[in-house]
Amino acid sequence: MIYFDTLALGVHVAFGSVAVLMGAIAFAVRKGGKSHIKAGRAFAICMGLCSVFGGVIGLVKFETFYITFHAGILGVTLVTSGWLMARAQPRGSWFFATAFVNVANVVALACVGAYAMSQTGGVLFGFEAANYLFLCMLASIALIGDLFVLLQTVPSKKHRVSQHILRMCIGFFIAAGSAFTGPGQNAFPEIIRKSGILSVPEPLIFVLMVFWLVRTLFWNARTPLC
Repeated sequence: MIYFDTLALGVHVAFGSVAVLMGAIAFAVRKGGKSHIKAGRAFAICMGLCSVFGGVIGLVKFETFYITFHAGILGVTLVTSGWLMARAQPRGSWFFATAFVNVANVVALACVGAYAMSQTGGVLFGFEAANYLFLCMLASIALIGDLFVLLQTVPSKKHRVSQHILRMCIGFFIAAGSAFTGPGQNAFPEIIRKSGILSVPEPLIFVLMVFWLVRTLFWNARTPLC
């Protein structure tokens, strides 16, 4: 079991590191171009695999990593639905399945967060209630998007692209947070950790996400699919 835990953690970290790199490239290059599409696909695959292994670790080592179980589920649903949103016909059995899983995850995170608040110090399995509720908020944002898509007769191109941006950016936000301000920060030298530079990627991703959402929905008439 020890070897399995070590292997799963190593694979989780490896795929997560590549996902962060590919996400950064997808942000930096021209949107809708070949480089963006290739980097985006690599990000989706690596983020999905990283999330799967993270979910497994969360179940096996729930005493210390339980939150990664829910984060893993959220990561998988985000990249799956985000990829579907880039397709001409995004709705189908796969989209309904991811939406259903996301509903279950939102409810579970809300319950776990509420239960954690009732514990001594507001901590459950090593994580504060705020951490569970923050993940619940991110999953809820994706869920609102799911409902928006499902209630539309035919989602417009710009709305499909905006949903794609939203889901991929939230996934990138989670990956970057885990790498730079979460457990991954221990891999950096102390001087870098204390400099505050590791806190920059997360707000930067949020700002860029808002920029591209506004541009896609209101500024740019020609919204390239990714």
